[in-house]
Amino acid sequence: METVGVVGLGIMGAGIVEVFARAGLRVVGVDVDEAAVGRGRGHLELSTGRAVDRGRLAAEERAAILDRITLTPDRGALADVDLVVEAVPEVMELKRALFADLDRICKPSAVLATNTSSLSVTTIAAGTSRPSQVVGMHFFNPAPVMKLVEVVTTVLTADGLAARIADLAVRLGKTPITVGDRAGFVANRLLLGYLNHACRLLGEGVSGRDDIDVAMREGAGLPMGPFQLLDLIGLDTAYEICEVLFHETKDRRHAPSPLLRELVAAGRRGRKTGEGFYARTETPTLLDEGPKVAVTSVGIVGPHPEHLLERLDAAGFKATAGDIPDDADVVLAICPPPVVEAAVRLPHPDRVVGLHLAGDRVGEVASTVLTAPEVAAAARDLVRVVGRVPVACADRAGFVVDALLLPYLNDAVRMVESGYASFADVDTAMKLGCGYPQGPFKMLERLGLETVRDGLRALYAEYREPSFAPAPLLERLVAAGVRSTGDLTPNR
Repeated sequence: METVGVVGLGIMGAGIVEVFARAGLRVVGVDVDEAAVGRGRGHLELSTGRAVDRGRLAAEERAAILDRITLTPDRGALADVDLVVEAVPEVMELKRALFADLDRICKPSAVLATNTSSLSVTTIAAGTSRPSQVVGMHFFNPAPVMKLVEVVTTVLTADGLAARIADLAVRLGKTPITVGDRAGFVANRLLLGYLNHACRLLGEGVSGRDDIDVAMREGAGLPMGPFQLLDLIGLDTAYEICEVLFHETKDRRHAPSPLLRELVAAGRRGRKTGEGFYARTETPTLLDEGPKVAVTSVGIVGPHPEHLLERLDAAGFKATAGDIPDDADVVLAICPPPVVEAAVRLPHPDRVVGLHLAGDRVGEVASTVLTAPEVAAAARDLVRVVGRVPVACADRAGFVVDALLLPYLNDAVRMVESGYASFADVDTAMKLGCGYPQGPFKMLERLGLETVRDGLRALYAEYREPSFAPAPLLERLVAAGVRSTGDLTPNR
């Protein structure tokens, strides 16, 4: 393949044009009219110009890249290309109409590819006279930067075509994974379940917007919090993908949360409109409001209090573990929810807060139904004293970090269990497609399979969500004493 076409010159489509041209291929970019073509040209000039300014591209290379690109509103210019990649909005009727037109225009040997992130490639292919030559070629935004390409096959795809497209992706400098035609494929299927779940936690008052974002960035080590990421993706885009996922899976985890639906209906779609979960200029901050209590005496109940005792003693507090004196101003209960069960066994349950140390940087402070507000505020100050970022939350299973992280890991196990993707492909997809520092299985191994299994059991016991029940494969791996998935195959 030496000449390719790209239909749709928005930010994603223009990025795909740039990727092909950077790899030395000639590219014909098409959009609906001269105005749209002009906007696409602007995207290309801006992106390549920034690369030159940052020293990542020589001016001569930029000129050569742009010289390989032809932009036009005339679809007839695609008649002789070897491959067309479609990058128009995620509307099935629009894509099917476009593919029917491409089927008529393009030469018989041309391959037609869709960049859809969630829609059925099979349905798109079936509307053409060449369904065996239709595949998914899903790039990630920004296409010139993100390294993953999901190559999506259908039951109609010709033998060997997926391998050819995967080889082309390698030529483009990308890492391909090849999967079947399921809604959301790998990356979006896992990502949107997690993002939608974060919306539910916020809507149900388990924790606040900024607290959740800080918890997942600092406590789980993710590059962005879920609401920052939703604003970047576009709330309308996330909503549409959730709708597609729910239509296929009927899993409540994929049903768009009421809060997400309300924000989209209100026109708050994220950065593209200037306001989503955040206004354009906002960033997550943690500010305590309300009265605070002067703390001198701190009690700690629960396992392994030594580090906390040492840090609090060094800061000048009277810290006690084990037998808690009646005059303790704050009692930190290092125990799983419901923390209130531990609180009612102590002399002053209104002075008790749950504390969960997440990762190396976060302390989740869980208020029970009995916790005094000023005590919760004091506990957050104490978390800062011990060198961690406080995250306020309710007394719920998993607090924030585990409540969001563990179901995501469970979804990844179920995906492998179903035979859809391998352990390695799932890890690759989430690292290269979402920018995560680790794939879910590396994360699972770091946390410990048994720890994750037990955490999921606790979540299921509280929420009774079927998707929170540990995947049978996870249960079997724990029973077998497996610590690493690296040497396993999906059917073991």
